[in-house]
Amino acid sequence: MVDSQYYLPNDIGVSALDCGEAFRLLSPQEKMYAHYLSRAAWYGGLAVLLQTSPESANIFVLLQRIFRKQTPSQLAQVATAAGLSSEDYQAFLVYAAGLYANMGNYKSFGDTKFIPNLPKDKLEALVRASQAFQEQSAEMEALWDSCSCLLYSLEDRQKQLGLGDKGITTYFSGNCCLEDAELAQKFLDSKKLSAYNTRLFKRDDGGKACYEVRLASAVQKENQSNIYKHLQHSPTMLHLKMLEEYRRSFTLGSVEAHKEGSRYWIKDKGPIVESYIGFIESYRDPFGSRGEFEGFVAVVNKAMSERFAKLVSSAEVLLPELPWPREFEKDTFLKPDFTSLDVLTFAGSGIPAGINIPNYDDIRQSEGFKNVSLGNVLAVAYATQKEKLTFLEEDDKDLFIKWKGPSFEVQVGLHELLGHGSGKLFVQDDKGKFNFDQSKVINPETGEPVSSWYRGSETWDSKFSTIASTYEECRAECVGLYLCLNKQVLSIFGHEGQDAEDVVYVNWLSMVRAGLLGLEFYTPESKSWRQAHMQARFVILRVLLEAGEGLVGLEEVTGKDGMPDARITLDRSKIHTVGKNAIHRFLCKLQVFKSTADVDGGRALYDGYSTVSDSGAYNFLRLRETVLLRKEVRKMFVQANTRVSGDSVELVEYEGTVAGLISSFTERFQDDAEQLEADLLELSKRDAPCWC
Repeated sequence: MVDSQYYLPNDIGVSALDCGEAFRLLSPQEKMYAHYLSRAAWYGGLAVLLQTSPESANIFVLLQRIFRKQTPSQLAQVATAAGLSSEDYQAFLVYAAGLYANMGNYKSFGDTKFIPNLPKDKLEALVRASQAFQEQSAEMEALWDSCSCLLYSLEDRQKQLGLGDKGITTYFSGNCCLEDAELAQKFLDSKKLSAYNTRLFKRDDGGKACYEVRLASAVQKENQSNIYKHLQHSPTMLHLKMLEEYRRSFTLGSVEAHKEGSRYWIKDKGPIVESYIGFIESYRDPFGSRGEFEGFVAVVNKAMSERFAKLVSSAEVLLPELPWPREFEKDTFLKPDFTSLDVLTFAGSGIPAGINIPNYDDIRQSEGFKNVSLGNVLAVAYATQKEKLTFLEEDDKDLFIKWKGPSFEVQVGLHELLGHGSGKLFVQDDKGKFNFDQSKVINPETGEPVSSWYRGSETWDSKFSTIASTYEECRAECVGLYLCLNKQVLSIFGHEGQDAEDVVYVNWLSMVRAGLLGLEFYTPESKSWRQAHMQARFVILRVLLEAGEGLVGLEEVTGKDGMPDARITLDRSKIHTVGKNAIHRFLCKLQVFKSTADVDGGRALYDGYSTVSDSGAYNFLRLRETVLLRKEVRKMFVQANTRVSGDSVELVEYEGTVAGLISSFTERFQDDAEQLEADLLELSKRDAPCWC
């Protein structure tokens, strides 16, 4: 029997992201602009297949060729004739949809491999019976042979993403380890080069280690034409300059060009069509420095954006409420755009609920950033049924379901704007100039003058490397918990009186429950975490449990089904006292270590709370088994396509099912499918020797 965490269940939730009304309200020029931006995002997003695992691109092409010839409904008859049961065929469709939704065969949230939940011989029978195989048997046979073993393999190293013997990665060649990553980072820092759009490959050169840093560059002509077309449809000169820099970045592999494009993007305040594209988030690089490609296009939701605009206006009043000294905050708060968007396109390995970008520290510190909340994602991502709501007291469940959405909206707003948007990094530049008075600024944790800082080209990501992403997510989550206690914040989001108190309670309850759920994303064998946000939430749970005084209760119980279960409780009367004080102390420590580039102090603090063991007051290893037993799988999203028809652009929508998700991907690349698939296979083949 295969552990259930390594396959997707047949009843997995699938929801369509509704953007029909938002798209309908766009002008013809805005629709055309959105269309070509979306095409660039989708084509660029194919790079994620190559960034995920050695076999992902080949599996993608195999599925595309099958479904281009036969729709899911047409293939169902073939499956029956080939001896598959209806459950087998549904498992195949779920696997295919999962590969598309995650842009690879590892979960984007948790980095665990997933395999088809049907026997290999039945899947092979279906592949061989397909029309695609009948028409091109030699090519399809070779394609199946190239990926069928890895498609099903669950050897220990292949169960999750990771570096060296801890997992699979394509950011590094198979012979690289942590020491190689550290060496390469020092080299890149010395040359003032960013790792964001790179991969590292090591080879033996006569007994001597030789390293090759590969840049993502040289966009193919087909993709370049897409970019030139949407340059034509750019609404303003600012957009034109921004897109020209992106084009230069992708052509030459220049991070500096992408940074320049990001500067133009920040200046583009309140656009109707919002977008961003490039190598952005570093969650899936085991070392934490390399960005995964993503591109999104979305349309502003004006009503919700008004609330976020009020939050931005209140930011300068709210920032001093945070628990660190004034010197540890940015010299001036650069008011960002903060909008609620309905996603039209989000190409990459997954879709977040909110974003704070760009991720370039130097730009965020001195020039600004943008925040976005993805409204149509929030509307469907976190809806759940009462009977599927785990680990809560019955009395809490109705309240949780009622206020989960509104409370999460508040948390996302605070997390993105005042979490990721707050705090200062102390820097000494290449010329020796400091951005703080080192003779006067006192470290509140030691009472002594600040004695460490970032030097030259050092960045948050390069300095804190493997813990940078999760540490920062934890800091932002803590800011959300801390500031949601502020009545002014709650009023901005329309919550007053008892409703406001319920929002606070559910937000904190949701966080401690998420901390327990986070155990799903811990791997005991390697003692490693596979998901930055869930590690962060587990750390917060540990902090609040440590606060004591009955604030949070966690106990192991037996469920109504006779199986192991757990109950988590929160004393709402102690949130504003015991809870607030605990987060105050912890959040101050997180910021001080971050500001002062104190990697050793930050890592000791964070790793300590991240530890999962079977000793102490709570047996977290046993609780992890309970969490796995009762886990609910994350939903998959179906996105629309756009299509040019004469002088206008049409929105093509799909049903919220696995078949709808599959069809959306098949039709997304139909114009040049054969060439695109050949290119993907060639790129995959070229790198194949590097993974051995």
